[in-house]
Amino acid sequence: MPVDPQELNADRNQDWRNELRSGLSAKERSGLPRVKMPELAPLERILGFVEVNSGLNEEMAVQEAKRCLDCSTPSCISGCPVNINIPGFIKLIEKKDFLAAAKKLKETNALPAVCGRVCPQETQCEATCVYQKMKKPPVAIGYLERFASDCERLTGTISIPVIEKKRPVKVAAIGSGPASLTFAGQMAKLGYPVTVFEALHELAGVLIYGIPEFRLPKSIVRSEIAYLEALGVAFERNVVVGKMLTIDDLRNQGFQGFFIGSGAGLPKFMHIPGENSIGVYSSNEYLTRVNLMRAYQFPQYDTPIISGKRVAVIGGGNTAMDSVRTAVRLGADKAMIVYRRSEQEMPARIEEVHHAKEEGIEFLTLTNPVEYLADGNGRVKQMKVQKMGLGAADDSGRKRPVPITGSEYMIDVDTVVVGVGTDPNPLIPQAIKGLEITKWGTIVVNEETMQTALPGIFAGGDIVRGGATVILAMGDGKKAAESLHAYLNNK
Repeated sequence: MPVDPQELNADRNQDWRNELRSGLSAKERSGLPRVKMPELAPLERILGFVEVNSGLNEEMAVQEAKRCLDCSTPSCISGCPVNINIPGFIKLIEKKDFLAAAKKLKETNALPAVCGRVCPQETQCEATCVYQKMKKPPVAIGYLERFASDCERLTGTISIPVIEKKRPVKVAAIGSGPASLTFAGQMAKLGYPVTVFEALHELAGVLIYGIPEFRLPKSIVRSEIAYLEALGVAFERNVVVGKMLTIDDLRNQGFQGFFIGSGAGLPKFMHIPGENSIGVYSSNEYLTRVNLMRAYQFPQYDTPIISGKRVAVIGGGNTAMDSVRTAVRLGADKAMIVYRRSEQEMPARIEEVHHAKEEGIEFLTLTNPVEYLADGNGRVKQMKVQKMGLGAADDSGRKRPVPITGSEYMIDVDTVVVGVGTDPNPLIPQAIKGLEITKWGTIVVNEETMQTALPGIFAGGDIVRGGATVILAMGDGKKAAESLHAYLNNK
């Protein structure tokens, strides 16, 4: 899905952009320091679930926007899975036309406020910023994306694109996570009546149940859902496709195109002794109780959850960081990450690791649990761990962990959260005959079109990838929408 170079060039050559560029030389712009995102102090933030990052003010945003060199061939766009016109919206911030910047973002991204908060920009758009070649900090693209979208939301002037042509063909999205929401937004902008079917009572999938309030406030997610509703997207909650409705039922209701974005909600465990002890959770269950069932708002919401005093979280990804930082906010005296590789191999965002360390989280790297021991009531009380070394790189490119014989030792714990990944939800793959499925339970698609083996059925996000980032799921949803549009036009 490359951005049209002619459109980019025409955008860049507008008079105001030329005038803006001539106002500061490239040397002057590259000499400006990158702004620092304001954030709550660690001792203040761990007392509750208030968002840690506070966002840029107008002066800081304009200053950071001035650092963008407005490259004639912007390499940053190639690093973005949804191909946002990055210089286009940043230069509008420099011009101080913040609402126009938000509108520019929405031309390609239905969830800019979400992306500005949770995207791993450091490995995507910012990793390909021209400043990397100059050995300087990249433009803070994520900070600016968040700033522009927040400006629009806070002023209450949400721009809704004019849909020039209405199409009579009904399309359905199954699941309401980031892949489906992006798909639905794109199809709605193309004029299709879109219905999103969600099994739970709350929309947005992992954005709601998986990411804590202190990293992604639910008000932000609901604001982006409201934008999609204003675009014309319909949502059906509490509908389990594959159980309550089949694809044939939906076809009988007139739906002609489908997108499966049912995610990867099946938690993985390590299958070690004692894993069924009371007090051992999966990250899915732990975070769902806190986020979706609002245990973080106790006592307004009386969701049962054990707030352990010595909490071990197993894993090194963003889900593990979310879990361990949640444990601190729920009152843990000691919270630790237990990860079998070194910190260098951790898949979590650098910012999340940094925040976790600031909040007093202990990191036990090159360490792996091998057994959980319970008391007479079946409740976990200790964890036996083993030290690990690093061997040759595996298929992921990271060094393989190697157990060190005789290095086992015990750690006292009263809660364990296992955050070592998830598998695809098997319901949809099992319910639709003819889908091609991998041995890992993911749906096979044509990577160019996201089409499955079945006509008119497309898929994307974690049900295809088996667990990835929000922005990669969004890229799948956008690609699938464009492909389904072409498919329906050629029928």
